[in-house]
Formats: sequence, structure tokens, C-alpha cells
Amino acid sequence: MLVKILGGIDFICGIILIFGIKYMPVYILVPLGIILIIKSGLGLLKDFTSWIDFLSGVCFILSIFFSVPTIICIIIGILILQKGIFSFL
Repeated sequence: MLVKILGGIDFICGIILIFGIKYMPVYILVPLGIILIIKSGLGLLKDFTSWIDFLSGVCFILSIFFSVPTIICIIIGILILQKGIFSFL
């Protein structure tokens, strides 16, 4: 059950990263970024999926202060979206 919930969070974050992080309010970006960084801490950054969580969390946090290039957001979004889809299988 926990895998499905965390996969749903990955899926939602992937959709946000792909289709427009610029249009999201700050009060949504900060909690999502913190959740993803905490999720990466659960994996202790030992495998690739933990690094995907960490990079997407950093992308969410950095997008508050800076303009993150769109191509980076799309690439990270595709990776985390794929991770979210596979957690439902």
C-alpha cells in the first residue's frame, strides 16, 4: 500500500515537472520538493531511483528561486513519471 502511495506522489510530481512547473504556486512546490528529498533519504542515495527523487526535489526547490531550464525539468519529469508508473504494476 505504501508503494502505491509513494508511486502516486511520483506520478503527480512527474506530471507537474513535464507540463509546467512555472505555473505552480510556491505552497505546492515546497512540500512536494521536501517530500521527494525525504523519499530519497529513505533509499540512502544508494540506487538510481533515490537519485531521481533527490534531483526532482532539488528541481522543485530551485524553481522557486531560479528559472530552471525546461529541458532539465522534462528529462527529470519523464524519469520520475516512469518510476511512478512502474510502482503501480
